[in-house]
Amino acid sequence: MFFSKNHLKKQPLLNWLIPLLLGIVTSTGVFAQSDKTLQTPVQAVRPVVVDAIAAVVNNDVITIGELNERIQQIESRLKNQNITLPPREVLQKQVLEHMIVESAQIQLAKEMGLRIDDTQLDRTIARIAESKHVTLQQFQQQMEQNGIPFEKYRENVRNDITMQRLRDREVVNKIQINDAEVDHLLGADSQMQMPEQIRLGHILVRIPENASPEQIAEKRERAEKVLKILQSGGDFQQNAASYSDADEGLSGGDIGWRSTDRLPKTFVDALSGLKQGDITGIIKSPNGFHILKILDKRSMSAGTDQKPSVADSHVVQQIHARHILIKVNQLVSADEARRKLIDLRQRIQNNSATFEELAKTYSNDTSASRGGDLGWIYPGDTVPEFEKALVSLQPGEISNPVETQFGFHLIQVLEKKTDDMSLERKRIAAKQALRERKIAEATEEWLRQLRDRAYVEYRLNDNRQEM
Repeated sequence: MFFSKNHLKKQPLLNWLIPLLLGIVTSTGVFAQSDKTLQTPVQAVRPVVVDAIAAVVNNDVITIGELNERIQQIESRLKNQNITLPPREVLQKQVLEHMIVESAQIQLAKEMGLRIDDTQLDRTIARIAESKHVTLQQFQQQMEQNGIPFEKYRENVRNDITMQRLRDREVVNKIQINDAEVDHLLGADSQMQMPEQIRLGHILVRIPENASPEQIAEKRERAEKVLKILQSGGDFQQNAASYSDADEGLSGGDIGWRSTDRLPKTFVDALSGLKQGDITGIIKSPNGFHILKILDKRSMSAGTDQKPSVADSHVVQQIHARHILIKVNQLVSADEARRKLIDLRQRIQNNSATFEELAKTYSNDTSASRGGDLGWIYPGDTVPEFEKALVSLQPGEISNPVETQFGFHLIQVLEKKTDDMSLERKRIAAKQALRERKIAEATEEWLRQLRDRAYVEYRLNDNRQEM
């Protein structure tokens, strides 16, 4: 008799049977014979191991097969990033922990009624296929040739969208910024230098919710061990993949570019005076112990040493623009993205399609629904590469493909005007900076609570430890 994974979820009393039921398949008979006369001695059929359970998470299970499949994906990604792979047993533990957190999120989303229907999913996958200049059928064939079952790929995309929607509902939409916080930031920043942009590596050793002093000491010891390895010349990316509990850990810990006015103050203080390649000491936060590395840094604005104070007022140029963004990822190379935008630019210039139409169809940005319209842009609102292209364009002019950290852009300037950098504008910018700070911190705290409140039973190597 065979039991499906879903059946087991509904039968908690059968938990003790799960390894046996999932792990062994026997024949319909005990003996086999070579012919009708039984001239050859009979032999017992050996059990065949099919799958087993790596961990039980609330009402769901993570199988060994699922774990191994994810490990292979992570190993492939790390190799593509030229990151030295951690030892297999270390990577296995890290991947399983990330899968546990994902499982807890997906289950919570289901309980809350969050569901990505097939229409939404099909639309998303169709856009991915279109960005690769292939039909949906061709895209499916490519996935199968790469050893990825298309239905599995669809469910992975569905889960990614679901988790993002869940985080929006549970974290992002609940962030509130009051006037007192804005006033405090503007007052504190009035004497600060112009913020930099820093590309950061991040390792987090998370502290459990309501941790005992012994648990906190154990986690600090783990963080100190990692820091000592790094200070002795250990590879940051490999150690992030080996030890970090943060989302980006399995990608080498790279969290991308961050403006210093968007980072937690504890991070900014720890980074002060450090140069590219430097590593901080251990930074304590309510969520755990952090180690940061400056991978790269750049100025947000040339020729400006001081950030304007609240009372200051000066004339700045505003630019009304729109863009089409093609992101670069494992499915779309930089050359493909550039070629696609060159083709779209030619179609606009030939009047075979409008910029707005193509943005709605092809752009990977949230502005796609508005035809790529970004509204009025102030200096410093966009990354330097994008801003440089904006300033160089005249109204009505369309750029060649512009590369930024987000991908490749086709930019059109609609209007230009000068305006006063008003107090209200500064307050809006300060509020956005505070919001980004709070979202990052609140997301980490929410994930920690979700993980700690989940029932987890490990089954790897017959280790039935409950946590």
